[in-house]
Amino acid sequence: MSPEVRRPEIVVDVAAIRRNVGILRDLVAPDGSDVMVVVKADGYGHGMVEAARAARQAGAPWLGVATIEEAVRLREAGDTGRLLCWLTVPGDDWAAAIGRDVDVTAYSVAHLDAIRTSLDEVDRSTPARVQLKIDTGLSRGGSTRDLWPDVLEAARAGEADGVWTITGVWSHFACSDEPDHPANAAQEREFRDALAGAERVGLRPEVRHLANSAAAIHRPSSRFDLVRCGIAAYGLDPAPGIGPELGLEPAMTVTAPLALVKDLHAGASVSYGHTWTAPAETRVGLVPLGYGDGVPRHAGNTAEVRVGGSRRAIRGRICMDQFLVDLGDPGEAAAEAGDDVVLFGPGTSGEPTAADWARACGTIHYEIVTRMGGRLARRHIGATR
Repeated sequence: MSPEVRRPEIVVDVAAIRRNVGILRDLVAPDGSDVMVVVKADGYGHGMVEAARAARQAGAPWLGVATIEEAVRLREAGDTGRLLCWLTVPGDDWAAAIGRDVDVTAYSVAHLDAIRTSLDEVDRSTPARVQLKIDTGLSRGGSTRDLWPDVLEAARAGEADGVWTITGVWSHFACSDEPDHPANAAQEREFRDALAGAERVGLRPEVRHLANSAAAIHRPSSRFDLVRCGIAAYGLDPAPGIGPELGLEPAMTVTAPLALVKDLHAGASVSYGHTWTAPAETRVGLVPLGYGDGVPRHAGNTAEVRVGGSRRAIRGRICMDQFLVDLGDPGEAAAEAGDDVVLFGPGTSGEPTAADWARACGTIHYEIVTRMGGRLARRHIGATR
């Protein structure tokens, strides 16, 4: 009988997600706040349903997703807790979310009008749940300050008609990973002004939320009733190098077996474009992963992996399906085909981390973990029932 074939895979420790959510909840609890765990983009590459389940097991009262489709998928997977979605396009199926007890987000009077119209398609005995988003300086989604009074008046009218309940008012920071950036204080002032406007028209939202992961950690004044934690829930520091050290544990590890080991003569060049040439006889290993699986092409000649307990440099360009690593002097390198390669993980065994890869590629660790996928299988460990 042939041995089991090992394939490249993403290993996600959902127990780490549970612990991270618990740490974050404990952090903000003294301020009377709680945590919304953001599981959009397939749980930042960790698996949306599995990440959501871990967050609920850790006591998270809220989950957050971007799209209605993501919200529907969570409901169809069995999630029944409070759930907010916030990114729609014209013609979106608001009824699909509202009919599944999802809180939806309105940025404008036009959004509120579309929500009102959609209710004709929903069989509900209770009002829809709607949250309002104010743009306080990120200049993405959300009502502008000038249009905010009109949004509030329309929202209050819908409440008076029994069409919906305004369950939340919220916004989003632009620079919270730079705690001393003046935009943070300016946005918090704008948000407090927006809340005062909501109160003046008679709105009493259940939750007010502004802080994302970095602000939840570094700006206690912005915690309000709820903080939205995405990247921190997956164990990655939202403001690397600034502290405090909370004990968050990265949940994702990406591994692959070496597909081939071969020796190169001095002067041999590798991969497309011959961007690296062996200065001496060198053993290289072929890793069966590439940008088709989410490995950044920018990692060529910059990032490292772990092989046999040592960090090894990537040599040459990342290809669609494969890349090469430098295993060292052929007389000393003991690696062989089938040996484990760890692209990145929590770093506890000396392997590179997603943050290391981000620095090597000139990006952020959000992108590193979220983009991993393609043909990679995902395996979850540490689950409870």
